Amino acid sequence: MALRGKGIHYDTGFFPGGVSTRDVFDPAVVGREMQIIAGDLHCTAVRISGGDPDRLTVAAEHAAAAGLEVWFSPFPCDMTPADMLPYFAECAGRAERIRRAGAEVVLVTGCEVSLFATGFIPGGNFPGRMAVLSGPDEARIAALRDVPVAVNRWLAQVVATVRPRFGGRITYASIPMEHVDWRPFDIVGVDAYRSEANAATYRQRLGLFLASGRPVAVTEVGCCTYHGAGDRGASGWLVIGPDGHLTPGLVRDEGEQVRYLDELLPIFEEEGIDSVFWFTFAGYTLPHRPEPGTDLDLASYGIVKMVEGGGGTYPDLGWEPKEAFHRLAARYALA
Repeated sequence: MALRGKGIHYDTGFFPGGVSTRDVFDPAVVGREMQIIAGDLHCTAVRISGGDPDRLTVAAEHAAAAGLEVWFSPFPCDMTPADMLPYFAECAGRAERIRRAGAEVVLVTGCEVSLFATGFIPGGNFPGRMAVLSGPDEARIAALRDVPVAVNRWLAQVVATVRPRFGGRITYASIPMEHVDWRPFDIVGVDAYRSEANAATYRQRLGLFLASGRPVAVTEVGCCTYHGAGDRGASGWLVIGPDGHLTPGLVRDEGEQVRYLDELLPIFEEEGIDSVFWFTFAGYTLPHRPEPGTDLDLASYGIVKMVEGGGGTYPDLGWEPKEAFHRLAARYALA
């Protein structure tokens, strides 16, 4: 079955640990990139993610103008469950205004909230919670025990908050450990990274989400740009240490991303997934550099590489397409 939504994730900037993933946000650049996403990449949908409602709105308006289905995806970091409710209420109103202007809009009520918000897993910020999850088994098991109940309680509250303000379909970008109850939602959303750890059961796990009877969207999937990154899936970015230096010995391999998408896109089509959003269009703070040990693009999931001084394919922009850009464009053009 062909994908209905052929999508890409687009970062407007979020703030894990207080550090921005996109320092510069130029509305003119955003508009140009949305045109490229629709025209050259052959996407039909874009998941616009970020922490700043103003940036989300600007990007969503440009996406709508380019004819894309807009998945409006507020992404708060290190906020409490109580603080997130008025935040999502405001974002729902913004998404509704864009929908009423004529765009097809889906509201995504957060992303992996157990990891990125406070109050679900011990830790005052995202790095602190990651430290708990990578720590001793006993501490990790204890930290995760009550996560599904707490997450589902909060999701029920946020859906009740946004429904009166937003008339379109609603979903959430989940991770499997949250065990989301999808009954309040219109679409099942899962960040479905394949890795060496889950490869043997990957297709079977997708089937569990499909069993709900609702459309299923893969809200994130992708890998980084070094040899072996596909085996690490969602943890591939951890090759950058706290000091900002790369793990020694990494080998740049743009083909790794191509192989990953070539293997997974047919699975999504065969299993009847509704929409897929490759993660991500660009890692805006991870520039490609030719000097060994300085190429931060190795840790980027982007299908374009940020190049200092600008690219050649699109001289007005600060990036150059990777091999995966061309492969994804070709697949989406045929799908």
